[in-house]
Amino acid sequence: MKKREEIIKMTDITKVYDSSDVETVALRDIDLVVEKGDFLAITGRSGSGKSTLMHIIGLLDNPTSGKYILNGTDVSKFNEDEQAFQRNREIGFVFQSFNLLPKLNAVENVILPAIYAGIGKKERVEKAVELLTELGLEDHLNKRPNQMSGGQQQRVAIARALMNTPELILADEPTGNLDTKSGDDVMNTLKALNKDGKTIVLITHEHDIALQAKKILHLEDGKLISK
Repeated sequence: MKKREEIIKMTDITKVYDSSDVETVALRDIDLVVEKGDFLAITGRSGSGKSTLMHIIGLLDNPTSGKYILNGTDVSKFNEDEQAFQRNREIGFVFQSFNLLPKLNAVENVILPAIYAGIGKKERVEKAVELLTELGLEDHLNKRPNQMSGGQQQRVAIARALMNTPELILADEPTGNLDTKSGDDVMNTLKALNKDGKTIVLITHEHDIALQAKKILHLEDGKLISK
């Protein structure tokens, strides 16, 4: 059986925070391989290192030591500009709090990553409308976040994550602020995206949400444990 291509390969990733002469080890010798097309859930209680690992996977922070290969590129020691460029090309983010701009409507929120990527106005608006329509939001294109339910806002956030056609979707507690039905809708959307070939890494503390992924890893005291 042909091995799938690796999109994430982390080797001996350690993250140490220094504060007032006190060292806090947030991650310890993390080895992680995610292949293209995987749907991985990473679980762990508060303080286990989930947020730190998410920030490093998402190029929002650098490890203290170790190597991180993202889609064939060593990004371990990228500076902020290099991180931002690679992040905008390679990763789509879905956050617990949606992170939509309140004064912008759905289309305007979705096109933001494409503006940073230099995509032309006509093309980015057409793609935003297409994505929102595919996610069942064709009647909400001109609505602002406060005019939509939590589930609808999260689907806008998913459309925004897909705007630059990233290889990887990083979902950080995507159902954490939603009721059960809206959470189910969001998970069904993520599973459909995975079926279409997207690689999903899901950070969650909810066991029933993690069980919907294809593979589960557990973080405990900064170390990854298979489940």
